[in-house]
Amino acid sequence: MLDRFFALSQNNTNFRTELLAGLTTFLTMAYIIFVQPAVLSGSMFGLETGMGFGAVTTATCLAAALATAIMGLYGRYPIAQAPGMGENFFFVFSVLPAASALIAAEAAPPGATSPWQVGLGVVFISGVLFLLISLFGVREMLLDAISASMRNGIAIGIGLFIALIGLRNATLILVDKNGLRLNTAFASPDLIVFFLGLLVTAGLHARRIRGAIVWGILAATALALVLKVALPALPPPGANSPAVAESGLIKDFQVADSVLSAPPSLAPTLFKMDLRLAFTWTMAPFIVIFLFMDLFDTLGTLIGVSEQAGFIKDGKLPRARQALTSDAVGTVVGAVLGTSTVTSFIESAAGVEQGGRTGLTAVVVAVLFLLALFFSPLIAMVGSYPPITAGALVIVGSMMIRNVLKIDWSNYAESLPAFLVMIGIPLSYSIADGLALGFITYPVVKVLAGQGREVKWLMVVMAVVLLAYFVLVRAGAGAA
Repeated sequence: MLDRFFALSQNNTNFRTELLAGLTTFLTMAYIIFVQPAVLSGSMFGLETGMGFGAVTTATCLAAALATAIMGLYGRYPIAQAPGMGENFFFVFSVLPAASALIAAEAAPPGATSPWQVGLGVVFISGVLFLLISLFGVREMLLDAISASMRNGIAIGIGLFIALIGLRNATLILVDKNGLRLNTAFASPDLIVFFLGLLVTAGLHARRIRGAIVWGILAATALALVLKVALPALPPPGANSPAVAESGLIKDFQVADSVLSAPPSLAPTLFKMDLRLAFTWTMAPFIVIFLFMDLFDTLGTLIGVSEQAGFIKDGKLPRARQALTSDAVGTVVGAVLGTSTVTSFIESAAGVEQGGRTGLTAVVVAVLFLLALFFSPLIAMVGSYPPITAGALVIVGSMMIRNVLKIDWSNYAESLPAFLVMIGIPLSYSIADGLALGFITYPVVKVLAGQGREVKWLMVVMAVVLLAYFVLVRAGAGAA
């Protein structure tokens, strides 16, 4: 039955491979279960937004599980969904201050509403608009209008983005006032754990051993546990040694002291969005920004992962409308539950690289999100220490670079916009912004090169809209 519904044999896969791919994707994105409530509650920044950490945790798992299940059962692609990184920071640092000012201007009675409730209303409205765009096939038309070189440029850009996230999570690449720099404390626990996971994964992957990424994550977890116990017994570091007492391992790695726990209550955030104040001119720019961020994050991830897995046939993605509906539903439901915009996760590429080719991979991820509500101590142990999964992200990023061979480098009008997407995504630290740079440039360069007839009208519309978005909306509301 599973074989027939998910076409396992047709996609040269089996239940074991899909199960392993789902576990791989889940492990590489499980951090969102803990990062999301830390961001929305404000605890990550020493703020108090009013949103309960536990309620957001439950809302995050439920929204991710629902959206990912829809992707697996309806879209039948191995792509996972969850509240998006970037959107959650924009929610806290841009939407909540604007909502607070709006509440003050409206002179709302104390306790009648709060900034986070208005923020959830903004997310809900953007999700409904997103769903309408999906149901009317607009996003499917956008997907078909993108050239092959641009699609592969997106895949490469996302691969570089994934690798950059991995290197930053590992603390190998640090960010300071001067930009990016190399962490030369090579004996630090963070880098030791990262390099072990990276080398184990790379070695097993090169030998074509199934489960290489999972084995790498498990090896890194085991070493982290050993170091967590052993480091307090080590002598103080010398003058030229890294300060292990200040490493992320000591501070952040939380060893599980139990296995099971009851899911936190959803009551504090359930159905608490304020649609009245959200549906005002003051909040309209934020609705537009969320709409654009979700639209192009999803398009970029879907194209990148689909190119990597070979899903795109004759320049088109089968069942695109079904696939593009899942995150829209997830965003609407997520706002009702109490979390920010749900989008496709680039970490899905880890499961695809592990062999996942059908919606069964996504269903496995959805089930694991539900189980995580009861096994949060164990998930917290892995998710609390990013160097454990950093190696997997770097490996996945390196695998996606092979799409560079599919770009038409002989045609500068194709290669330049693709190149801008490739470097724009990681350097802007945003899939949406990187795509916008290439999409705005593409029709202009094609016309100047005398190849205007090859540009589909929808690409021109996208370029104009994105340019207006940058100038009129994004510049006024601040970077996401």
